[in-house]
Amino acid sequence: MAHDLGSEALGGLERSCAEDDRIVSAPGATGLERIEARFHGNAFELHRHDTYAIGVTLDGVQRFHYRGALRHSVPGQVIVLHPGELHDGGAGTEDGLRYRILYLEPSLLLDCLHGSPLPFVKDAVVSDPQLRGTLLSALTPLTEKLDDLFVADFIAQLAQQLKRHAGQPAKSAGKIAWRAAALARDYLEENAERPVRSDELEAVTGLDRYALSRHFRATYSTSPHRFLLMRRLQRARRMIEAGEPLAETAVAAGFSDQSHFNRHFKKAFGLTPGRWATLVRDA
Repeated sequence: MAHDLGSEALGGLERSCAEDDRIVSAPGATGLERIEARFHGNAFELHRHDTYAIGVTLDGVQRFHYRGALRHSVPGQVIVLHPGELHDGGAGTEDGLRYRILYLEPSLLLDCLHGSPLPFVKDAVVSDPQLRGTLLSALTPLTEKLDDLFVADFIAQLAQQLKRHAGQPAKSAGKIAWRAAALARDYLEENAERPVRSDELEAVTGLDRYALSRHFRATYSTSPHRFLLMRRLQRARRMIEAGEPLAETAVAAGFSDQSHFNRHFKKAFGLTPGRWATLVRDA
């Protein structure tokens, strides 16, 4: 799968010259660090860290030593490095390398796994579109801070996918907690105009955030984060139809800025808020 994923993952970041090595860090989240790196030649000497390092190669060939073997990752492939494992890293060709990666504290996974051991993925380079899509949802774009509800659902999905690649059977969700899911849905409906934190939903439903994410998905086929986002977008659409200015609509609907609003609106409805405004005005 040696194609360029640059347009998929660039987001709002400005392109630099191919010869410019750099690291760009995203706004932080507790236990989760995200970066984009661009390198030529050898970038990192042998080292180890106490977090998972899970990333996606975007351009070039990623070359690294890991657990006694030389590994290569091409665009579209996922790299999964276990905490405490010695590794290095750099570009495998003269064309250079670009990738995005997140560093995940094991405690976040342990909270989600409820006593199961940390998943160890033997194959450090994985070809899995589902896992890649989950990672890019947190890595695109890097300019935005991750919402608390999004992080909870992201960790729940990532944990299951890592367990699958580690050969660990996924635990059955058992009986679906319909009432807890309905309570969460009602709470999100009532508070759609402001940020809602996972601990609020835990208090309302009596479930921890990861269990709630699984049961909410089983009930409504979407995550709490996505459900809340769609309620905001639907409110924004009504405001646009009423002739409200786009900048004021973005703020009133709970988006951090207009570019944030534009991106999510287009992803949900297939066209920009400006185009939507033109169409409803002409109608």
